Amino acid sequence: MNWKETLTRHGYRITQPRIQIMRLLEDAPTALTPQQIHCQLQKQGGNLGLVSVYRTLELLTQLELVAIVYDPQRNPGYMVSSTGHHHHIVCQNCNQAYEFSGSDDIDDLIQRVEAETSFEVRDHLLQLYGLCPDCQTHNH
Repeated sequence: MNWKETLTRHGYRITQPRIQIMRLLEDAPTALTPQQIHCQLQKQGGNLGLVSVYRTLELLTQLELVAIVYDPQRNPGYMVSSTGHHHHIVCQNCNQAYEFSGSDDIDDLIQRVEAETSFEVRDHLLQLYGLCPDCQTHNH
């Protein structure tokens, strides 16, 4: 199912701001901050305000159409999300982010943490950092 179908299925209209932000994120090689999204849309001739960018990202994140990804300095950015459970790995040099699948992969860890802390784990965020193949090649 594509993002337009997801919006419609949940009772949301396909507005111009949603189209602009999703198109921008679909074409972005790295996760973008709300400020970067706002700036790029302004350069493209858009007149979308920063508050509207934040509101749209909040909705798209809630619907799991975009994911929050943290750069190596732990600043949040947004990128298009695929369906299913997944995590991200981010290049510490060029900030490119890649998804990788995962759900059962950390069940043992969650069970151990619950046993050690008596917490009930309800959600998690797993993100890895390293050097992408291109940056590895250029650093050697």
